[in-house]
Amino acid sequence: MQKRKLGNSGLEVSALGFGCMSLNFLDGKGLEKKEAVKLLRDAVERGITFFDTAEAYGPYTNEELVGEGLQPLRKDVVIATKFGCKDAKPTTGLDSRPETIRAVSIDKN
Repeated sequence: MQKRKLGNSGLEVSALGFGCMSLNFLDGKGLEKKEAVKLLRDAVERGITFFDTAEAYGPYTNEELVGEGLQPLRKDVVIATKFGCKDAKPTTGLDSRPETIRAVSIDKN
């Protein structure tokens, strides 16, 4: 798997990322939790190290699923999450105040 460096930090991820939204969000059909976890872990076995989610997917349920599924492999992957909606709901408006960004961007490993 090819790799890409992100920014100037030296952070390196797989060139191919895994968009996690449809694991349990989007069309309402989602995978069973066990299937979703297997899919995430299989992706890592195949060289994927970059996973994308968002607090608005659920809200929060997609982040929780991705976190649980990748927890045993956490040192080997990068999880990116989007934020900025009030109460993690796009319909309630935006909230990208500095204090909100700090509150949701703390690494909780």
